Amino acid sequence: MNNTVCKTRAIITAMLVAVFAMPANAGYREQAKRMHDRIAGVPPSAAVLQQMEDAINPALPGNAESAAVIAMDNVNFYNVTLKNFAAPWTNRDRSVFVPLNDYIATVIGMVRDDRPFNTLLSADITYVGRPGIVVAAPSANNNLHYEQLEAGNINLRDELEFTQQSLINGLPTSATAGIITSRAASQAFFVAGTNRAMFRFTMINHLCNDMQQVQDPALPPDRIRQDVSRSPGGDSRLYLNNCIGCHTGMDPMTQAFAYYDYDEASGALQYTAGNVQPKYFNNDQNFPQGFRTPDDSWDNYWRRGQNRYLGFDPLLAGSGRGAKSLGQELGNSQAFAACQVKKVFQTICLRSPEDSADRAKVDAITATFRGTGYHMKQVFADTAVYCMGT
Repeated sequence: MNNTVCKTRAIITAMLVAVFAMPANAGYREQAKRMHDRIAGVPPSAAVLQQMEDAINPALPGNAESAAVIAMDNVNFYNVTLKNFAAPWTNRDRSVFVPLNDYIATVIGMVRDDRPFNTLLSADITYVGRPGIVVAAPSANNNLHYEQLEAGNINLRDELEFTQQSLINGLPTSATAGIITSRAASQAFFVAGTNRAMFRFTMINHLCNDMQQVQDPALPPDRIRQDVSRSPGGDSRLYLNNCIGCHTGMDPMTQAFAYYDYDEASGALQYTAGNVQPKYFNNDQNFPQGFRTPDDSWDNYWRRGQNRYLGFDPLLAGSGRGAKSLGQELGNSQAFAACQVKKVFQTICLRSPEDSADRAKVDAITATFRGTGYHMKQVFADTAVYCMGT
């Protein structure tokens, strides 16, 4: 055996000895750094890394969950991680490359303040920069306030403030519905069309189901609107085998949005209390015998169909008037809670739940989320602890 081979083996042996001789807490330091990188998107300072390592080390006071809380104090968790977390929910392309807006700011503020996240779709709530932090004031007609917050790299952890959405957009507080009636969501999903887009994208973004996944042709078709042709292309089988399955559940619930429209001319959400928007009668001659929307009352037919698995709250009526009560119906479902946990899991673990252990953990975190007040920080912390070793 030549000297080169001997030296190589000696070097490899020495490296292996060094690795296995490393103290156990080296693993805690690595886990702490990985946790911070995934939560905040940037490396921790030496002092923060030490704090997190000590928290993770079971031989010392503290716990891994407190390490995650330390990481969440970094401003980049709010300015970057949460901004990118919420941005795809605000547009039809589901793109992260959008300006900061009232929808995103509201998500960031609710997470920061540990407000019950099940009210995201129903509360009279929005977040704005504190007075004077930027030149443009919050407005119902434009997004300048938020664009200036982002352009100035304003610290959203410290400078966002809660306010009532109704004070900005002029809606009655009873007509506000969290991010559903935010300016950004209105511009994306209430514009033109028939308002079905708002329901569909709320399902995608907050219950993690698109319409094809929840279609149920066995439900009564009595609330399907007039604009839906019963024989598209002259073939009624298309309606019976495809269209009806989505519209039986969707149309009775999108009636909640009957008084809303996004006015492109003014750049603001329009609310016409007591008067159904004309868009609800678009193409009403497609099938005149269909349902003609009289008001904003809605019913959740899915409570008695195959979509009961979405887990609607038995303490709620399953029907109501307007967007707020519909937001409460959706926001208090099992599917809403599980969806938030799955999205956090994807963000922090950099993968979807992929095996039985992952799925069991998602179920456990969802149960904690629902059982302890819908606090999203807890979801981020529990998920970060689970994934810190991978």
